[in-house]
Amino acid sequence: MPTQKRIPFFRGSYSPDLLQQRRRQIAASLSSDEIALFIGAPATGAFDMFRQYNDFYYLTGTEVPHSYLVIQGQTGRSTLFLEPLDPRMEKSEGPILSLADGEYIRNKTGIEGVSPRAELAELCREANKVFLPNENQEGAQACQDTIRHELHSRSLDPFDVHKSRQYMVLRQLGLEPSNTGDLTDLLVTMRRLKDEEEIAWMVKAGQITAAAVNLAMQATKAGLYEYQLGAIADAVFLAAGSARGGYRPIIACGENIWNAHYFRNNCQLRDGELVIMDYAPDLHYYTSDIGRMWPVSGVYTEVQRELYGFIVEYHKILLSLIAPGKTPEEVHAQAKQQGQALVDDWRWSKDIYRQAADKVLDFSGHCSHTVGMAVHDNGKYFGEPMQPGLVFALDPQMWVPEENLYIRVEDTIVITEEGFINMTSDAVFELDDVESLMKTTPDFKSLGI
Repeated sequence: MPTQKRIPFFRGSYSPDLLQQRRRQIAASLSSDEIALFIGAPATGAFDMFRQYNDFYYLTGTEVPHSYLVIQGQTGRSTLFLEPLDPRMEKSEGPILSLADGEYIRNKTGIEGVSPRAELAELCREANKVFLPNENQEGAQACQDTIRHELHSRSLDPFDVHKSRQYMVLRQLGLEPSNTGDLTDLLVTMRRLKDEEEIAWMVKAGQITAAAVNLAMQATKAGLYEYQLGAIADAVFLAAGSARGGYRPIIACGENIWNAHYFRNNCQLRDGELVIMDYAPDLHYYTSDIGRMWPVSGVYTEVQRELYGFIVEYHKILLSLIAPGKTPEEVHAQAKQQGQALVDDWRWSKDIYRQAADKVLDFSGHCSHTVGMAVHDNGKYFGEPMQPGLVFALDPQMWVPEENLYIRVEDTIVITEEGFINMTSDAVFELDDVESLMKTTPDFKSLGI
């Protein structure tokens, strides 16, 4: 029997030229006697699918636990530090990148050197200064928002003495703060504007997101549990090649909608109520963001049409105003001006609904957070013209606190030279179209599941 050719797992999200370009941008910010050190994610000790830290993957495209990357200042020469080939582990789990794969790694990533991890300390000692990214790196379903929340929780626990992986590695290498520098701002700037390869993955992620939401709409009926709609979305994500959800699903019915980041998803759907879905895949380390609300019964009530219908129309006003070169503040100001006529002409059944609509016009967060490798990507874009490659969530929202009502509709937008792409636009949007779709039978075969 012929021996099967050994091909290590490599996702192939980026071209080698693009990876080299990113590493050279890091190198250009350093002197020739300085290096940048990137510390990869550790193994979790679980039967899970390993996910690399976002920054590390952004620069290497590799997924090996306990790996390290060094980029030499100015020259841009890069070295990946890995463990030796482990035949026993590979027999169990399949080939993984190791020290035996130097040529393969060079061809796939453009990384010039592959070395044993034991040589890392000497390379760091020889450098005049070692620069590092954010100490708290983003892993699976994490963003800087969630990490800050975790750190806050830890700070309140007197028995938790957890240290970051970066902290532990630096102590072992003997590196002190005095001879280390910070690359966080540079990486935030680099990741804020997406290149063509990133946008291609995000467009596909948006299409998968929309397909999952549409299928969930079709499958909705009273008696189902919120998590069952999430299971449908998971099936769509995995069938399309995603590794997992990009963040925990928000699937809320009725009063649960009031909690903007509700995640337990354990309640039954009831006729007469709305359901909201906010869930997107992790596709080649990129996600999307979405918000759609639909009636469990398949037909919006008059009040649901009044409130959700208004937010949909205001969302369309915002979409009509987005353009490269405009600031988010300009979009909000112009939307408020145009939206006033919408509020004035809308038929309001209660004064509190009209008052809530007035507050929508004043809300300054409709152009919301950036989106990318993390659903709340790290990087601010307010106060300056929107540039091609900027990806953000467009998320107009309405609150009626007197009745615990929260209404929103959300899409993921990427700015282009000519205008923008609404990457989640395939998700049914208009209220009449939602009702029409919900009358049809779910077509699982068309999605490959």
